[in-house]
Amino acid sequence: MAFSNTAIRYGGVTKFFHWLTALLILTLIALGLYASDLPHDTQDALTRKAWFFSLHKTLGVTVFFVALARIVWAFAQTKPGLLNADHKLESWLAETVHWVLYGSLVIVPLAGWISHAAASGFAPIWWPLGQSLPFIPKNTSLEHAFGAVHIIAGKLLIGALVLHVAGAVKHHVIDRDSTLRRMLPGEPAIGPLPAQHHSAAPVVTATVVWIAAIGLGLGLGLGQPADTEETATLDAVASEWQVQNGTIALEVTQFGSVVAGSFADWTSAITFDETVQTGKAGEVTTTVAIPTLSLGSVTDQAMGADFFNTEAFPTATFQADINVAADGYIAAGTLTIKDQSIPVELPFTLTLQDDTAQMTGTTTLDRRDFGIGETVTDESTLAFSVTVNIDLTATRGQ
Repeated sequence: MAFSNTAIRYGGVTKFFHWLTALLILTLIALGLYASDLPHDTQDALTRKAWFFSLHKTLGVTVFFVALARIVWAFAQTKPGLLNADHKLESWLAETVHWVLYGSLVIVPLAGWISHAAASGFAPIWWPLGQSLPFIPKNTSLEHAFGAVHIIAGKLLIGALVLHVAGAVKHHVIDRDSTLRRMLPGEPAIGPLPAQHHSAAPVVTATVVWIAAIGLGLGLGLGQPADTEETATLDAVASEWQVQNGTIALEVTQFGSVVAGSFADWTSAITFDETVQTGKAGEVTTTVAIPTLSLGSVTDQAMGADFFNTEAFPTATFQADINVAADGYIAAGTLTIKDQSIPVELPFTLTLQDDTAQMTGTTTLDRRDFGIGETVTDESTLAFSVTVNIDLTATRGQ
C-alpha cells in the first residue's frame, strides 16, 4: 500500500490519520460525557472526577496537534475524487460535512484549551506545556465564553460524525461502492470515477456553520454572569478610616496548581492612631460576604456544605487589635468562619501620606481549623494551607 494519495485512492498516511483521529475523538466524547456526570462530593469522588477530566483535556490537546498534522498532510496530497460526484446534492453534503469535521478537529480542542488556560484550578492537563497559553489571561468571562464554544462545537462535531458515518454506511450498503473500503487497509477495485465538479460551496457552507456555532457559543458564554459581579449583600459600616478600594484575595492549591480568588463584597470598621509608637494603635472589624467569592473553576464547589457552606454561614468576621511591631504592624485577633473562631495574626505594612493609608498584608490559614473541606484529607488533592492577601487604601474621615 502506497503512503501517498492518488487520484482514486487514499494512501497509508491518510488512512492512519483518519483512524487515529476517529479513535481519539470517540474516546474524548465518551470521556467528556462520563466525567461530567461524575459526582464530586467526597475526596475520592473529586479525585476520580479530576482524573478523568485531566485525561479528557490531555487527549484533547493531543487531538489538536494530530489534527494540525492531518490537515497539513491533506493539503499537501492529491484528494481522491468522489465516487458519487454525479449526484451533485449528495456530493455537496458530503464535502460540507468533511469541511465541518476538519474545523471541528481544530476548534473543539482549541476552545477547550483556551477555556482551561483562562480558568483557575481543577483537573490539570498532563502535557508539560498545557496549563497556560500565550495572551490568555486568567479570566472567568473568557473561561465561560470558550467553555460554551467548546460545548456547542462539540455538539456540532457529534452531528457531523453521525452524518459522516451514515454516509459511509449508505455508500457501503445501498450504493455498494468502494467509498468505505478505500479507507480500509488494502486496495479494493475502483472503477472509473464520474466527472468531478469542484466548487467552493461546501467550504462556504461549512464556514457559515462554524461562524454561527462560534457566535452562539461566545454569546451564551459571555451572557453568564461573572462570579465577581455579585450584588453587594453587606450594609455600610461607620468607621474612622473609610476603605476606598482594596482586595481580600485567597490562594489555595488543588491538584498541585495554585487557584487564586477574591471576595467582591466586604466591609471594615477601622480605628487607628499613627502617633502610637508601641502597643495597641487601633482596632479593626472586617466582615466578608462569603457568597461573593470568586475562586476560578472551583467557585461552586467552595460554596458547598463541606466547604464554606454559604447557605448556613454567609459571612466571616475578623476582629482584631492593631499593634505596633518591629517592622510594621500586626492585626492580632479572632477570625470566625462557619462558627469556628480561631486566633489569627495578620502582619502588614502601612504607608501613610496625609490622611490616606495604603495597607498590604499576608497571612496563612489552615482550612481544617474552620471545618472547610473536612472530607478532603489528602493534601495532593487540596492543600491544608490557604494564603490570604489583603491590599487596601483607606482615608481618614473628617
